[in-house]
Amino acid sequence: MSEAPQPQQFPCRQCGADLQWNPGSQLLTCPYCGFANQIEIPPATIEELDFKTWLQKMERESPQIQVKQVRCEPCGAQVEFQNQATASTCPFCGSPLVGQTLSSSHLKPQAVLPFRITQDQAMSGFEKWLKGLWFAPSMLKHQKDRDRLKGIYTPYWTFDSQTFTQYEGQRGDDYWETETYTTHVNGKAEVRSRQVRKTRWRHVSGHVQVPFDDVLVMASESLPRKYTQALEPWDLGDLAPYDDRFLSGFLAEGYQVPLGQGFQLAQDRMAPIIDQHICRQIGGDHQRILWKSTQHSKVTFKHILLPVWLSAYRFKDRVFRFMVNARTGAVSGERPYSAIKIACAVLLGIGAIALFFYIRSRM
Repeated sequence: MSEAPQPQQFPCRQCGADLQWNPGSQLLTCPYCGFANQIEIPPATIEELDFKTWLQKMERESPQIQVKQVRCEPCGAQVEFQNQATASTCPFCGSPLVGQTLSSSHLKPQAVLPFRITQDQAMSGFEKWLKGLWFAPSMLKHQKDRDRLKGIYTPYWTFDSQTFTQYEGQRGDDYWETETYTTHVNGKAEVRSRQVRKTRWRHVSGHVQVPFDDVLVMASESLPRKYTQALEPWDLGDLAPYDDRFLSGFLAEGYQVPLGQGFQLAQDRMAPIIDQHICRQIGGDHQRILWKSTQHSKVTFKHILLPVWLSAYRFKDRVFRFMVNARTGAVSGERPYSAIKIACAVLLGIGAIALFFYIRSRM
């Protein structure tokens, strides 16, 4: 059995220690002597790959990289280590990260968004977000431990597609009619009239063409999608060609969502936008889509890495995760509720209402 390839290292020219990417700069910095090494990335075009072609040949012919990887058994995350980056706990669920270190082949990322927000800046935004949580358990204050916040690159697919959708539906146009009704005033019956809105429906059909560019699909199952989507938008215009130096000192996760499944998830994100275009074309006051069929052409994709500051901890046998977009500082995450604080708030509310009626009854 051949020995697993070692991750690429970037020694400091001054002391020889491993350099780490410094968020917010174009520098690799030595954590020991502070010496900074400028990164010079030659200009390169980030190529969009043909989806159908690569779906067929990706396993046998795609450019791949060997990574040092540990699989977290409780949550299934596949944590990759770059250079001397290590972790004693899983950044996705907080479980002790023990087990066999494996070598795995992955499709090489084509592009990366380097970390811009520093750990201190991420922690500041994180603490501000925590302060805004209502009925949060007091133990959340322990999340202000800087070391709990881990920098990790999350894998994504992006998809471009030209869509052609045929549809059938109904267009509803409102109109008004005058109707009479009987009411009783002072014991006497009176006949009155009023305007009533009604809708006239008619059958419609047609087609729409909607182009899509860089539809994002997270290629991991370790984080809830509704929270990672809350971190959007990402400044994908600043993507840089993949370079190991951007990952130096950080963790990364290998993709768990294969390319074909990724495109299915992308179509799910495209569907409501296509519906909006259909409804706009139908017009009228109301729209119903009864049937539609979408064809995709000129589908291309990229495999990219996006930076996230992540904190995870366990509370009453549940895992709660907090994420910070390491480009914009946007915060999203799961949160527990304190049953005691909610109960106290309810009791206080009931007491306030009772006191109000008591004072009113004595007036």
